[in-house]
Amino acid sequence: MSDQDKAPRPMKVLVTGGSGLVGRALQQVVGEEGGAKDAEWVFLSSKDADLMNPEETLSAFLEHEPTHVVHLAAMIGGLFHNMRHNLDFWRHNVIINDNVLQAAVKVGVVKVVSTLSTCIFPDKTTYPIDESMIHNGPPHETNFGYAYAKRMIDVQNRAYSQQFGGRFTAVIPTNVFGPHDNFNISRGHVLPGLVHKAYCAQKEGTPLVVWGSGRPRRQFIYSLDLARLILWVLTDYDEIDPIILSVGEEDEISIKEAAEAVVEAMDFKGGISFDTSKSDGQFMKTASNAKLRRYRPDVAFTPFKQAVKETCDWFAANYDSARK
Repeated sequence: MSDQDKAPRPMKVLVTGGSGLVGRALQQVVGEEGGAKDAEWVFLSSKDADLMNPEETLSAFLEHEPTHVVHLAAMIGGLFHNMRHNLDFWRHNVIINDNVLQAAVKVGVVKVVSTLSTCIFPDKTTYPIDESMIHNGPPHETNFGYAYAKRMIDVQNRAYSQQFGGRFTAVIPTNVFGPHDNFNISRGHVLPGLVHKAYCAQKEGTPLVVWGSGRPRRQFIYSLDLARLILWVLTDYDEIDPIILSVGEEDEISIKEAAEAVVEAMDFKGGISFDTSKSDGQFMKTASNAKLRRYRPDVAFTPFKQAVKETCDWFAANYDSARK
């Protein structure tokens, strides 16, 4: 029987990084709301395979034989962790990405959706940034290792498409947050770090200390909203070129406003102070979601304060088991 005569395999989706923030959101959305509902889903964690190891990565792919992959696994961290470990962020992510994409080719995966980040964009640029601007200049010096490693996924996607014809693409979320995040204060991202700090300050009766001036601006996307959009990309988006998944430019807020939303959600009474001896990092990363809106003019996002409230409530209810 020729390859053309073979019946297509049933859809089976392998999710790397399946126990992380976005992986858990995907599990919830698939379980509660459907989406690719005829597919079989496998959520892979670091306990199942070391994706830094090419043999272990390939073994996991051979075991599950996925037709589709959502590649979420990465070494990630907040501003200050990046500043101290740029080499680690470069090496770990380049190796993980290469192992995953190569294993996908070897087992005949027809589509891979990888996750990038808006921090990969050039530091010196015009705003809003869009998908065409990824490689237009160096990223911010604070996280260049992670940024360059993630940029290479876009390069690899184009090369794999050219050489093997697969549909390898990528999504570019803005700042993701939600339940199951990494709430580590020094290593996590800004919003979960604020949630953890506010929780501790409330217990200790001290002010919430925000690192930096509070002036930098960010677009935040709730993990459940991102999961729904990743499902859409997996089933309906057929470009190799990446797509930004984000709230609109009008929803960009300052770190100070994000901290105030956490304070309100927790009914925190201790006041806020700003430690300006700490770096602000990149001042803004304003991203355009015009491409997403062209495809999905109907897309709706969870209101920011509601999403922050749900995240704070989850953290308080799961404090003992949360990553922190």
